[in-house]
Amino acid sequence: MSYKNLIQNAVPTLKGKTPESVPLPGQVQNEAGGYYFAIDQWAQLDRFLILGTDSGTYYVNPAQLTKANAQIIQTLLKTDGVKVVARIVEVSVDNLAPKNDSALFALALAASCDDQLTRQAALANLHRVARTGSHLLQFAGYINHLRGWGRALRNAVADWFTDMPLDQLTLQAIKYEQREGWSLRDLLRLSHPKCTDDPDRAALFNWIVKPKNPEAIAAARKQRLIEGKYQAQETTSEQEISQIVRTYSLPREALPTEALNSQEVWDALLVDMPMTAMIRNLGKMSEVGLLQPFHPASQYVVQRLGDQEQLVKARISPFQLLLALRTYARGKGVLGSLTWTPVPSIVTALDEAFELSFSTVVPTNKRILVGIDVSGSMGCSCTGSPVLSSVEAAAAVASFLVRTEKEVHTMAFDTKEREFPITPKQRLDDIILSVSQWGGGTDLSIPVTYALKRQLNVDAIIILTDNVGWAGDRHNVQALNEYRSKINPQAKLVVMATSANGGIICDPKDPLSLGVVGFDASAPQVAMEFIGGNQMKPSRRGLNDA
Repeated sequence: MSYKNLIQNAVPTLKGKTPESVPLPGQVQNEAGGYYFAIDQWAQLDRFLILGTDSGTYYVNPAQLTKANAQIIQTLLKTDGVKVVARIVEVSVDNLAPKNDSALFALALAASCDDQLTRQAALANLHRVARTGSHLLQFAGYINHLRGWGRALRNAVADWFTDMPLDQLTLQAIKYEQREGWSLRDLLRLSHPKCTDDPDRAALFNWIVKPKNPEAIAAARKQRLIEGKYQAQETTSEQEISQIVRTYSLPREALPTEALNSQEVWDALLVDMPMTAMIRNLGKMSEVGLLQPFHPASQYVVQRLGDQEQLVKARISPFQLLLALRTYARGKGVLGSLTWTPVPSIVTALDEAFELSFSTVVPTNKRILVGIDVSGSMGCSCTGSPVLSSVEAAAAVASFLVRTEKEVHTMAFDTKEREFPITPKQRLDDIILSVSQWGGGTDLSIPVTYALKRQLNVDAIIILTDNVGWAGDRHNVQALNEYRSKINPQAKLVVMATSANGGIICDPKDPLSLGVVGFDASAPQVAMEFIGGNQMKPSRRGLNDA
């Protein structure tokens, strides 16, 4: 090795070449033994809220990752707990995350901290984050491990029961009788809500607490949904149950279990089924034979999935649709033995609905290279679902970018560059299947060196990755500096994170580089705004402002 190389290795800089296994100034070690820049704790909070930790990463198990993120949240709660609560509410209410679990857990931490103002803010926003009975029961399960059931907490839970419109509360009582080892009955008994001026609500509470009491049942049956529930349970006729479902607009949870194997009953349920429930039950409706090619029910599902207004109103996130597409197209449920034959038109409709869900993204008309990390660590889930890995979700984002922008080229990489061009007309499920063919180590400089070797003059490079590199002969920032010096000095870099670890490969001091949470529902919009003209990092959600 020359003396020049010895000096460069002894004192690494952002220029030149330094192996990813050697730190640059300001870097910290990642889980694989390489190095990246640490993100600040607020950016880490975003990653946790949006990506969650229930599937862990390739290098860190879920328990360790959750513990590390919980410690960061607790530190932030001491710094500015009210700000933490506001961010939790924003992510949950704006539906930025595929699941609400992390927001509920973080809210429970906030409601259990030492600062009184933070606890008050958390409990005051309980109804905004825990919007369903399932959410409330999940919150109860979390908070029961963190603190006692003092008066303020019991009052917040009582307010959840008294403030929700009666029809909506009745629906929650029917759908979510118990979850997570808790029941609504338990929470009513703990909170003792007062509703002396509302006899109908009092009757509902009495029925929840005394579900087998004849007097409580008789009084509660004045509520339309509860009356329908009992009528459905008092008959075994599929035809009668189907008619009761239509008359009372019953959800499936109100029906006897055996009725849910009836094609006729599902046909009745489908008429008034909420969008989220419809998407979740596509497999079951196909399994019982309701959804078949050319069947009116299939046509109805396709029509609803193509209705952008309905998708927005139902608060369906892009990654809920992506999970649904991945699950439905494979013809097998995540749990249990449920199998079905997918209807091609419904698979196509889910594909198109995924694209519709990004309707607010405005094309930049810039030249963009997209690099998809296909290394082994990207095989872990980014959403807590075993049917969708980080690399598959990354490929879906890349597919959307190709459909949105006029000049986009995609490639893949692990320790080698991989030719992986995506076209606007390719089916999303086909792209997802084909991207899983690779694996191995991670060299995060490759997307930039790919552009360098081919002299590609691009306005921006987008990298979808978990940021855990170790195998390269230089860091991404060093390759980017060379690219800017030789080809385009104004080239921008956007790194979309796929896991809730604590680092990013782009230099946080670089005004032309941006880090976002890759599966925030707003991430493509934020990235496109940055690429499209904002020289300064936009003050938007999910950014790395380390």
